[in-house]
Amino acid sequence: MSVINASASQHAPERIISISGAPYDGYAFEQMLASLSRIGATHVEPAFIVGYTEPFGEDTFTQANAIQYARWLQEAGIDCFAFSSHIDLGREDALQVFRGRMDFARRIGARVINTNASARATGERFYQNIAGLARHAEELDMWIGLENPGDGSDNLLNIASDAQGLLKRVNHPRVALNYDAGNTVSHRPVLDATQDALDALPACLYTHIKDVSKQSDGYFFSDLGQGTVDCGKILQNIAHTPLCLSIEMPLRLHRLPSAQPSRHPEPVPIETIEAALSKALRFVDLHLKHVTH
Repeated sequence: MSVINASASQHAPERIISISGAPYDGYAFEQMLASLSRIGATHVEPAFIVGYTEPFGEDTFTQANAIQYARWLQEAGIDCFAFSSHIDLGREDALQVFRGRMDFARRIGARVINTNASARATGERFYQNIAGLARHAEELDMWIGLENPGDGSDNLLNIASDAQGLLKRVNHPRVALNYDAGNTVSHRPVLDATQDALDALPACLYTHIKDVSKQSDGYFFSDLGQGTVDCGKILQNIAHTPLCLSIEMPLRLHRLPSAQPSRHPEPVPIETIEAALSKALRFVDLHLKHVTH
C-alpha cells in the first residue's frame, strides 16, 4: 500500500536522523542542545507529551517562545525537522490546541509533527478535526504523523492493519503514519512488534526507532538491539525508503505492567544520556548502511 507519493522525507536533501528530546526530560532546552552538539547530532525532535515529559501548558506554544527556541537552535547549530506533541485528536478542543502546536513547531523549523490519532470512542470527532488540521498542515507546508500508542488503550490506530482504513477515510496527502515498534511491545504484547513495523512502513511518512525490554515489573527502554524489537531489521528495511526517523530513548520513563507510563523522580544524568545516544547513533548508521536485498 502506498498512501503518499511524496513524504516529507523526500523534500529533504538526505535522510535526516533526529534525536527525540525524550531522554532529556527534566533538562532545559538549551542544555539538551548543548549535549546534542557534543555527541555530533544534527537534528532534534522536541517532545511535549503530557504525562511523558515535564508538565507544560498551552502557553508554552507562543510566538515569543518560538522565536526564542529558534534562536537557541541556531546558536547550537542544531536543526528541527520533526516535533512530537501527542494529544488525542478526538478531543473537543483538539482543533484549536493542535493548530497552536503546529504553528509553534513550524516556526522553529519542523516539517513533521507527530501525535496520536484518537481513542476509538471519540473517533467521529477525530475525523472532523483531522480534516481541518490537514488543511492547516497544507497551509504550513507540514505533515502530520499519526503514531500508534503504547499505553494499551483502544485507539483508532492500534496496529499496522488499522492504517489502511484510517488513512483511506482521512484521504489527505499531508497525513500518514509515524510508526513506533517500541510502543507496540507494551500496547499489544501478543503481537510481533518488528513484523508489525515492517507491515506499517508503506504507510509511513516518518518513524521512531525505539527498543524495549519486557520484564516482570514492566517495560523498560533499552539500547537499540538489546530489547524485544529487532531494530536492526527495521532499519535495514528503512534503508530502501526515503524515510527520515528519530531515535527515541525515554530513559527517565518506563511502563508499568499495565502499560501506563511511570517517570522516575529525577532526570537521568547527562553523561548516561550521551553515552546511550552516541551508541544508538552508531547502531542506526551501521544498520542503514547494511542494506539487505
